[in-house]
Amino acid sequence: MALKLAVFALASCLLVTARVSSFNDEYVFMEVAQLGNPVTKPPPVMPPAPAPALPGPQIVKTWRECPGVCKDRCKLHSRQNVCNRACTTCCAVCKCVPPGTAGNREMCGKCYTEWKTHGNRTKCP
Repeated sequence: MALKLAVFALASCLLVTARVSSFNDEYVFMEVAQLGNPVTKPPPVMPPAPAPALPGPQIVKTWRECPGVCKDRCKLHSRQNVCNRACTTCCAVCKCVPPGTAGNREMCGKCYTEWKTHGNRTKCP
């Protein structure tokens, strides 16, 4: 019987100690929050820098301007002669060459984007 009483007293003591300990932790946390210590915040997230804008399409007035403009357009193409020939033809008819060395064809309108070869592939580079 004395052993049961000793175990009960020890368990009660541990239980009270645990409650007091958790109460003190909450109290200390509340104290720190009330003292106005600065809370570290993550740095603000900056939006990504905008991509540089492409210049507009190069509008040509005569077909004689096309070889120079198309040379710039096709300078990185793997088959430069084929690209230059197709680009010059499209430039002479559509009076426009898109900016950059590839893509952006929609900037020159339907004439440039919808012209197809006999194999139903896009003609203009």
